[in-house]
Amino acid sequence: MIYEARASVLADLQARGVATAGTVSVLDEACSQRRWWVEQWPEGGAYIAGLIAQDVQDALVDAHGRTDPTGLWPLCKGCGDAPLHALHIVPDLGGPDPSWVCDESGKVVAGLGELGVR
Repeated sequence: MIYEARASVLADLQARGVATAGTVSVLDEACSQRRWWVEQWPEGGAYIAGLIAQDVQDALVDAHGRTDPTGLWPLCKGCGDAPLHALHIVPDLGGPDPSWVCDESGKVVAGLGELGVR
């Protein structure tokens, strides 16, 4: 379950061109932290992928701020002339079936792990 979640988030990091050693380390740390969480609450497995994506997103904002494209991962590419902004995981608790949604338009952009597909 953790490995599948990691693969999905990594695919989205790669799709947006920010899968550097530093961001993958952030991903691995999020996976490590959530491993304990899911061991304590196995029924929460449906939420783990979205929660890991949110953890990575929060850590990147903390490390890079909201003006650096890496801090805005995943950057929305569909709003044309709008100011730079990120996509967010919906539902808020990360699952089940998490998707990336644009806050500006409200449009579902892709499922988690599928940013490179669209």
